[in-house]
Amino acid sequence: MIASRFIISAALVVSAAELGAQGQPVPAGQPAQAARPAQPAPRIPRAAASTRASVTVLIDSRYDALEGGWFGALNLAGPARITIDYGQPHLRGRSVIGMPGVVPWDSVWRTGANMSTQLSTEVDMTIGNTFIPRGVYTLFTLPTRTGWKLIVSREVLQWGTDYNPSKDFARIDLRQRTLAEPIESLTFWLIPTPENPPSTTFAHGVLKFAWGTTELSTDWRVGPK
Repeated sequence: MIASRFIISAALVVSAAELGAQGQPVPAGQPAQAARPAQPAPRIPRAAASTRASVTVLIDSRYDALEGGWFGALNLAGPARITIDYGQPHLRGRSVIGMPGVVPWDSVWRTGANMSTQLSTEVDMTIGNTFIPRGVYTLFTLPTRTGWKLIVSREVLQWGTDYNPSKDFARIDLRQRTLAEPIESLTFWLIPTPENPPSTTFAHGVLKFAWGTTELSTDWRVGPK
């Protein structure tokens, strides 16, 4: 019995000491212990809503003005290129053609995502019936319910929505076709038409792009029309 009383008394003394310590004020000049900041949630990398893509057609020779003719290695790699580089938006369940804020009717569309869509050609070429001297350009489109136009602009390296009509080089009519199956991601093609020797026709083909169930196209060729 005596041992039990001693144990209970000791426990009460310890508890009282702990309570007293908890109630004691922090001595002057001694900083209070700071609360631990909440740990931020770990960052999970996500895919962007759009990607970047390009398409290139290789020309097996290059025009040399000093020599007055076409020169090259005559191989498939070719020394000259025509390239379209573009931001590639995705449908993600949307019906985008005519959709406000995406591809609205009767408004110039960036024809891509993020930075402007860029055409780089190392040779003089013709798109549709318009002669395009070699150089770098920006491509836009004007979608309307009665037809689409491809806009070739002299302004380059701008954000895709920064369209300046005073920089237009040409507006080219596009052919339109409705696809049976939608294209998930905006896609450009530069499709060359095969030519076998001894053909004297310069390289030519079809410039085509599609998104959703809408496909637009026009013809291209190296040199003047």
